[in-house]
Amino acid sequence: MADVESPRPERSGKKTLLLIAALLYVFASFYVMFDLRSSLEAQQNALTKATEEQQKLAQSLESAESSLRASDEALGEKVGLAQQELQARAAELQKQQRAQVARLMKQQKEQMEEVTGQVEDVKTDVASAKSDLEATRQRLDSTIGDLGLQSGLIARTREELDILKRRGQKNYHEFALLKGKAPMRVADISLALKKSDPKKSKFTLNVIADDRTIEKKDRNLFEPLQFYTGKDRSLYELVIFTMDKNKVTGYLATPKEVASAKLEAQQ
Repeated sequence: MADVESPRPERSGKKTLLLIAALLYVFASFYVMFDLRSSLEAQQNALTKATEEQQKLAQSLESAESSLRASDEALGEKVGLAQQELQARAAELQKQQRAQVARLMKQQKEQMEEVTGQVEDVKTDVASAKSDLEATRQRLDSTIGDLGLQSGLIARTREELDILKRRGQKNYHEFALLKGKAPMRVADISLALKKSDPKKSKFTLNVIADDRTIEKKDRNLFEPLQFYTGKDRSLYELVIFTMDKNKVTGYLATPKEVASAKLEAQQ
């Protein structure tokens, strides 16, 4: 019987190494597969997240585009409304300007008509004044005074007295006398009213001149009252042209040379 040959130790060691290597390969394969799976899952998760973010970004972009379109439309509407408003405002301003121009033209026309009417009125008034002045001059006449002397022109109203003043032939001094009052100084004499009778147009007054009193009794309205006064015995005249129960008004006429002489004496 032949002897069975026992396995060699070398072959057993190789098998063991092969088995270990196979196990390591299997474990390494499982590790690689697990790692690859984990990496794949992470990549898938990242891809999913990126996809979601991309979708969100797309939605945001779409929303922004929608908002932008809405803003553009709103802006276009506002611009259109603004243009319409500007056009309407311009038309309204033109309308107001035309109305204002029309009002100004109307006012100017009315003012021109008013000025023209005033000029015509002035012309009429001037013509009337000239006519009245001429009539007044014609009413001025000369008469004889209470001393029997020629009086010259006398005035019966203030208007006529103004004409005499402008003629400048004498000096004229207006006065108003009240009955019962103290004598009033008029020029270089004094006058005092003693009596006034409007019904009969008569009055009585005193003339105080050269330290003496001259009574003019029961004299008539518009009558020239004459008297002499001063060293040169100058002729003075006074005329009463209005009267009531207690008051008379009139003027005193004095020669021009008397005033000149007094002025020279004062100098």
